[in-house]
Amino acid sequence: MSTTPTPNRGIVVFSGGSAANNLVDVFSSVRESKNCLLSYIIPISDNGGSSSELIRIFGGPGIGDVRSRLVRLIPDSPPNSERGATKALFNHRLPADTATAHAEWLSIVDGTSEIWKAITPAKKELIRSFFNLLNLEILKRARPPSSTFDFTSASVGNLFLTGARLFSGSLESAIYLLGSICGVASDTVRVIPAINSNFSHHISASLANGTAIVGQNSISHPSEATALQPRPGTRRPSLLLADGADESSDQDTVYEDDHLPGSLPTLRNKNIQFSKSENEDLPSRITRIWYINPYGQEIRPPANPRVLEALRDSQAIIYSIGSLYTSLIPSLILRGVGQAILTSPARHKILILNGSLDRETGPSSEPFTAIQFVEAITRAAEESRGRMHLSLPDPRADPSSPCLGLSYGSYVTHILHLEGPGTPVVDRDRLAEMGIETLRLYGRKIVTVGVDGTEVPVGMKYDSTALVQALEVVLGKKGDAMLRGGEKNGLSRRNTLDPGRKG
Repeated sequence: MSTTPTPNRGIVVFSGGSAANNLVDVFSSVRESKNCLLSYIIPISDNGGSSSELIRIFGGPGIGDVRSRLVRLIPDSPPNSERGATKALFNHRLPADTATAHAEWLSIVDGTSEIWKAITPAKKELIRSFFNLLNLEILKRARPPSSTFDFTSASVGNLFLTGARLFSGSLESAIYLLGSICGVASDTVRVIPAINSNFSHHISASLANGTAIVGQNSISHPSEATALQPRPGTRRPSLLLADGADESSDQDTVYEDDHLPGSLPTLRNKNIQFSKSENEDLPSRITRIWYINPYGQEIRPPANPRVLEALRDSQAIIYSIGSLYTSLIPSLILRGVGQAILTSPARHKILILNGSLDRETGPSSEPFTAIQFVEAITRAAEESRGRMHLSLPDPRADPSSPCLGLSYGSYVTHILHLEGPGTPVVDRDRLAEMGIETLRLYGRKIVTVGVDGTEVPVGMKYDSTALVQALEVVLGKKGDAMLRGGEKNGLSRRNTLDPGRKG
């Protein structure tokens, strides 16, 4: 009598958007080799870019990272094929000029844009129905001249997800619809929002010097001159005017507002234009991330139940590259996540260390080391369990001293990393004493052009083939044969896994 084989436990990847998108093919290859489900856990706290305008007008979660992962998962196809054209549509951004962007949006809504050319009528009209719904909602909320929707650089995919969410009343349903239209195989790959909500969830950060920063965009890559304080001479925006107009201006008519009232107008600012590479250093290190309500008070929202389900049925948990405090930590501090990681059947909890340092893990005078990445992850997971002011063991102290019965290895068992200019320092021996294995990979230098025209190395980039092989080594796919051939395949023989060490 035949029986249905028990499916392999899944792989869970904590990540943000753009950085980890570069590793989608890597994770897909590992998923195929392990013949299991792959779950991406994506935060919804981003309030920058075109998401900021949707949040400003409609409220709701930050969906940019969810959309970018879904679209990245669409298999590559020729641009003139329907799949290729659908991917191009949801990847498309409207022009940076306001009037041109609005005109292009209207051509998409009315179906005359060239972007529809290779999409069949049935799929076109299905997609266009949600664009029309969203356009109607935008017109209903418009209160010119004080408040109008700004289509500048808007992501068409974000606009679709918002229309689908407004129609269905469900973020998960909107994600399912976009994935279905794009042909993303939900039976093998899932994109799961860290919080399942129709409301905005913002984060705040405290710095070691006592400063607090409100909003993910201000923490990671502020569009203002500084994220720490308003520019001199700026006026306090009204909480009731959606465009942040001054309370004492001539436009003193207050219109109805469907957002929750609150005292933090900075969360309603436009953050459409910003740079991810040119930002001033923070004056001191980030010490903690937490969620806030519209009044700025700390809240502890629960994780999406699907996140906990994925963790409870996982063979491996991966912390992907990306911004530590705005891509990883917002998912880890949610109620239930820390306990689910701690009790997960996953034998491998792998940190893929960033190949460069950013505003969140600097400043350059005091850069984060691999140990400090591990400490931040551990602290966030423990806070998820209600240990809000936990004193973790000093990584430089006796490694045999546990943290209330726990060690760092309870949350991170392996670190994959690069070595080169701009990379975090990895103390292999110290990490081994903490119960964490390390594996160094070869990568390519990332360079930028200096003011004198010369190339300046700023970090390292993972080689996809080497990263796939390293993950398979850790997960036990190719074992000793891969280790013996590691030098040829981008792995460092000096830094391969030591079977004699506990991990």
